[in-house]
Amino acid sequence: MMMACVGLRPSFPQLMLLRMTGTAASRSAAARQPDLLPATLDFTDPSAFKVKSWTELLRALAVFRFCSFPVLVNNSDKLLSVGRGLVGSRGVSLLTRPTVYAQFVAGENEEEISESLEKMKLLRLRPMLAVPIEEDLGESTGEKRYEDNMAAMLECVRMSHSSSWSTEPMMQLKVTALISADLCVKLTAINAQQPYDLSQVVRAMDGEMISFPGLNDSELAHFLRGLQRLNKIAEASVNKVRVLVDAEYTYMNPALSLVTMAMMKKYNKESAWIWNTYQCYLKESSSLLLDALRLSQEEDFCLGVKLVRGAYMDKERALAEKQGRPDPVHQCWEDTNDSYNTSLDVLLKVISQQPQRHRIIVASHNEESVRRAATRMQELGIERDGGCVCFGQLLGMCDHVSLTLAKEGYAVYKSVPYGSVEDTLPYLVRRAQENRTVLQGIRKERDLMRQELKRRLRLKRHT
Repeated sequence: MMMACVGLRPSFPQLMLLRMTGTAASRSAAARQPDLLPATLDFTDPSAFKVKSWTELLRALAVFRFCSFPVLVNNSDKLLSVGRGLVGSRGVSLLTRPTVYAQFVAGENEEEISESLEKMKLLRLRPMLAVPIEEDLGESTGEKRYEDNMAAMLECVRMSHSSSWSTEPMMQLKVTALISADLCVKLTAINAQQPYDLSQVVRAMDGEMISFPGLNDSELAHFLRGLQRLNKIAEASVNKVRVLVDAEYTYMNPALSLVTMAMMKKYNKESAWIWNTYQCYLKESSSLLLDALRLSQEEDFCLGVKLVRGAYMDKERALAEKQGRPDPVHQCWEDTNDSYNTSLDVLLKVISQQPQRHRIIVASHNEESVRRAATRMQELGIERDGGCVCFGQLLGMCDHVSLTLAKEGYAVYKSVPYGSVEDTLPYLVRRAQENRTVLQGIRKERDLMRQELKRRLRLKRHT
């Protein structure tokens, strides 16, 4: 409608969005109709926390209280550094292990992880294991480190598949754990001028000595080794574990998508074993998603999508301003919501038409988006636990949404990092700083937990 007002001709992606989801006005009207919302999805019921122990409730309240102060979250890495200076790494570990670490991490070894995930299984929640390894510009530590990271990823595949935690195991993967972030940035720049062919990338994954224009000898050698590392992980996971490749920063995402799409082309023939992530806080997200749908049709592979709002907003904006580029992020929260909900509608419509070719995880802590997804699934006849649509939240957060969905029969995954305190704390700090808006929005979850504590105290007084 806005396009008609300003007299602009809609682009191909916009036409596709309008064709598949209807006008923005009709979507808004549908969303306002209360009878469309599944009445059973009550995210205001504190009984969701009945399954939590006293220790778990008190710990979560303390950790969430800490996270509600932006100044503490923003400076958490500095606080950790000061803490190490005062009490040493062991002292920091003793302080954080029973608090922040226990809230957001499954454990350090397989025994601890198994104990945590067996509890999740009893709650009908599924784990999506995440090795907390990633890299940004200038952080490369050499080829051996990438080989060690590959071994950790292969171990993650083994644990995910050999356990009884989930009938549909998933894991997360960051490409920059296996290929230098600096090279990913260069590949992004090259690919913008001279796109690489997916078939070439697939052949390189198979070990063929392919020449990629724009790379010098050392860069080419590293890229080929990185592709073969990715190939080993994909080969180990196909028909066993679904691998969800995380998006990262805009200055490297096109390279990450290039290698992810190549893995899809090779391994997603019968089902979606490799998935890509789409960040809806970016202005280009809708176009990127439609391009992926088109490419999956042309190259004849199944498409798996992890749909997120995104978490790198401040850094993306600051970098764009520094480099004199347009801001890649939507100007307001409402625009991001519209972007997320529009992409969600497109994917659910496609899934209803070709369920065997497409899958999505609605990775969101936003109750409105979760309700919208459940409503559209109901309208389109998509099964709650049919394998095509699932929901995802972070371990230790948004449990009132996760537990309610699971109770109603939806497939729900929790993103589960694991590892030592020393290895996971930098990951947790980065996630906390990137998810400040989510952390500041957990007041409702804290209120529900307080209600559950009051209920227990009343019961105790009467017994």
